[in-house]
Amino acid sequence: MPYVNIKITREGGVTPEQKARLIEGATQLLVDVLGKNPKTTFVVIDEVETDNWGIGGETVTKIRAQAPRTA
Repeated sequence: MPYVNIKITREGGVTPEQKARLIEGATQLLVDVLGKNPKTTFVVIDEVETDNWGIGGETVTKIRAQAPRTA
């Protein structure tokens, strides 16, 4: 009974359709690579606030605020 946990930052840009594709894709990957039964494969998507996600000692919120803007 595989369990897949996908963690992404919550920034309002991930649509329900994209989440459905992630769930379908992760499930299919386990079917293709490990021969797992899709009926017993669990996929959970956790959306984490950027204030609660850190890289290199800084929050993603701060990192994104400092990043140069691209047009």
